[in-house]
This record gives sequence, structure tokens and C-alpha cells, in this order.
Amino acid sequence: MSHFTFSHRSMKFQAGIFAILDEKKRQLQKEGRTIYNLSVGTPDFPTPPHVTQAVSEAAKDPVNYKYSLTDRPFLLDAVKGFYQRRFSVELEDDEIMTISGSQEGMAHIALALCDPGDIVLVPNPGYPIFSIGPQLCAAIAETYDLLPDKGYLPDLEAIPDDIADRAKYILVSYPLNPVCAAADDEFYIHLIEWAVKHDIIVIHDNAYSDIIYGGRIGKSFLSYPGAKQIGVEFYSLSKSYNMTGARTSLVVGNRDIVKVFRDVRSQFDYGMFLPLQYGIAAALNGPQDSVRKQCADYEERMKTLCGSLRRIGWDVPDSEGTMFVWAPLPSGYSDSTAFTMELMEKSGVIVTPGASFGTLGEGYVRMALVLPPEKMKAAAEAIRLSNIL
Repeated sequence: MSHFTFSHRSMKFQAGIFAILDEKKRQLQKEGRTIYNLSVGTPDFPTPPHVTQAVSEAAKDPVNYKYSLTDRPFLLDAVKGFYQRRFSVELEDDEIMTISGSQEGMAHIALALCDPGDIVLVPNPGYPIFSIGPQLCAAIAETYDLLPDKGYLPDLEAIPDDIADRAKYILVSYPLNPVCAAADDEFYIHLIEWAVKHDIIVIHDNAYSDIIYGGRIGKSFLSYPGAKQIGVEFYSLSKSYNMTGARTSLVVGNRDIVKVFRDVRSQFDYGMFLPLQYGIAAALNGPQDSVRKQCADYEERMKTLCGSLRRIGWDVPDSEGTMFVWAPLPSGYSDSTAFTMELMEKSGVIVTPGASFGTLGEGYVRMALVLPPEKMKAAAEAIRLSNIL
């Protein structure tokens, strides 16, 4: 028995649900079962060849293995050009920084903005790092409710004034993983007015602006008047360009926030690996046809999966965006984790329990759109044959 003692904060983290699901998956595979893994949001589309070529060529140059220390001018120019073309947003060099993936960025930005005991506002349901990041630096993550009858948009007026006035920042993300909802112009305009009133920073996670359905146009938070005065946006290349393992994201917006965040980040690393900077520039400067085609492919998968499930009696609504589907539990079930394990055992279909995303995620499961349409149909058929419905 170990005699070591560990930090109190480390005690908050047990084996994640994905590790538990993966262990169960391996067991079923040993039994020769057919598996349809819709749990982890890892894209199965290829990285665009002009991106892999840029990384490969840069990786052949020994000079690029030194500390980069800064984001190079070619990368800053690529970001400025992309944001202008894609979102009609003008950025300056000191309003841009790279980050080793939005997950890490979300964990570290609270270190730059918060002291122990400070309040931040995060969504419920929401992606786990939104809450875990602040908690790791002893800030308090207060949740705001996202309810289906409100279109999963926050009722900002329902946040008590004393909490809003004390909060350091509010984290907002649309289209939002896991609930697959998008936000309209009216919401962002109101959010900025509300943030100015309460003197609160807005952090917008924009991971899925390129995966949005029903003819909607994915926008940047910074494209709304006043946004740059009160907040920053995370833009990830992981899902748009299938670079999840490369850990390439941007933080753009308010220069004061960017500066203090860059100063804090400089204590952790010595700048992004230069071949990855070349990869980011190639992705942002290059043709965007594959991004648009991929969005259409995700939408086809989403419609195939949701339609197939509705036909077998599971009433699952279409997503508005993200590479996921947010499904209410079938009638007769109320525990998302128990349902997930039973579904896997009986059908071989692996999903993620909604309870992993907050208390208001209970009663739902999340499915990732990581299989082609014919496999989605087969997954729905496996669920039908399992008689779990």
C-alpha cells in the first residue's frame, strides 16, 4: 500500500468514462462482437494533403527543431487573412496567439484570468474541461442551465446579478458539444450587452463553426460589434481540418487578454513546434473545398443516423451543428450510464452517457458522427435487433 499523499485537486479525477467504455469495448471485441463506436469525437476523414505536405517539408529542416518562442509572421498573416475572408473580422498581430489545442487552452486560461475563489460561469450541460479548467486553479465554476425548451441557449437574465457581477468570465460555445445546438445573431448581440453591463469577460469556444447544418452559417463571436472589447475566441483546427493529434488551436480577440494569457503560457512551453505553425498556415491559406465537403458529409451521416433511429422508434432530433447527435433516452430509461452499458452489451453500439457533461445531461446520450452512412444504418439495425427499445 502506497504511503504517498497527493493533492486534493487530483482526488477529483477518476478514470474517465471514455476509459471505462474502451475497456468494455475490448472485452466485446475479444468475444468477436461487431462494434459500432460512436463515443469518441475523433474525425475519420483525412487531413488535407496540402497540410500534411507543409508539415512534412518543414519537418525535414533541422532549423525547425529549435524553440520557436513566438508565432512567426507567416502564421500571423495566415490567421489575419483567414479571419478576414471567413468571418469578415480584422485582427492585428497582438490579438493572435497559438495554443496546443483548445482543451489545454481552456485548462490554462483560468490561470491567467482568475485567483483562487473567483467565479466563472460555464454551461450545464457542457464539455467537461469548461468546468475542470477553473477548478484546477481553485476558481469556482458556477453553472448556467441550458434547457431544450430554450433551444439550449442560456437565459442570461436568470443568472443572479450578484453572481454575474462577481464572475471573471463566462464561457460560451456554439455550435455546442454535446447538445448540438447553434446560436443566432440575436443571442450574441444580447450576450455582449450583458457582458458589458456586468463587466465580465466572454470566452467563446468556436470549435464547430465549420460543422453546422440546415443552411446555417457558422460565424465568429468576434464578428459582432463590441466583442473584441470584452472577449476572446478559441478557434480549433482539430475538427475542421482533421488535425486532432496535432493540437493546433488559436486564441484571438482582446489584446490585453491575449497578452496576459501569452505571458502565462510562456511558463509552460517555448512556442508551438515550427512544422505545426507551417501546417496551420497551409490549412488557413489553402483551398477550403474539403472543409465544406466534409460538413456536407457530416450532415448526411447525421440525417442518416437520426432518421434511422426515428424509424425504429427512438425519437432522436436532428443536430443543428457539431459532429455529434444528442439523443434523449428511450422511454423506460432514466440513467444514461446504465443505458449506455446495456446498449453496448446488447447491440455493440457505443455512445457516451449524457451525465458525463453535467447534471442536466442526465437523460441523454451523445453519439459521434464518425462512421459512414451505411455503418450508421447498420448501427441502428443492431439497436433494433437488440430489442432494447
